[in-house]
Amino acid sequence: MTGTLAAVGAGLAVIGAGIGIGNVGAKAMEAIARQPEAVGDIRANMILMAALVEGAALIAIILSFFA
Repeated sequence: MTGTLAAVGAGLAVIGAGIGIGNVGAKAMEAIARQPEAVGDIRANMILMAALVEGAALIAIILSFFA
């Protein structure tokens, strides 16, 4: 039973990270389309936010296996 709950928790963490990174990328592309001269700043912020979302998902996966 515990293994099943851990698998569900890990799956939800991965799905949430995928949705979050997809939203970050979509909004960054929209921002670049609106203001092309700010590509460098937008790209840097996009990479930072994607890394933070991925880090939160990794922590959620690890915690799901320890629970």
